[in-house]
Amino acid sequence: MDFVYPARFRRDCDGRWVVHFPDLPEAHTDGATRTEALTEAEDCLGSTLAVRMAESEPLPRPSPMRKGTTPIPVPVWLAPKLAIHFALEDQRISNSELARRLGVRETVVRRLLDPDHASKTQKLAAALAALGKRITMRLDDAA
Repeated sequence: MDFVYPARFRRDCDGRWVVHFPDLPEAHTDGATRTEALTEAEDCLGSTLAVRMAESEPLPRPSPMRKGTTPIPVPVWLAPKLAIHFALEDQRISNSELARRLGVRETVVRRLLDPDHASKTQKLAAALAALGKRITMRLDDAA
């Protein structure tokens, strides 16, 4: 699964680039230039998803890219946590079951899902492996 959400960019009456995310109605940002708006969009996406995770609100899957949308990647600090969340949801596995599979306390799993906790990459990778997933990285040219 690609952790990339579609965003719509438009200019406002002052010439600023305004960004919104169809999958996340509360997520809006802007920038003086398109480059600045792209940077702000990634930050806005990460912040919005992190708030939803922290408050146990529904996390939408990225919808397909459509004409007129720009792909915005989930920030690298959040993508593995989101991947664990989606894998748990898809497989209908509880935090306590994942903890059992990892041989750790449930609080460890809660921290892995906490966007404010700086989890170690090895622990995130181990949790994903216990769910039959693995982290890979792809580099694309900047937009």
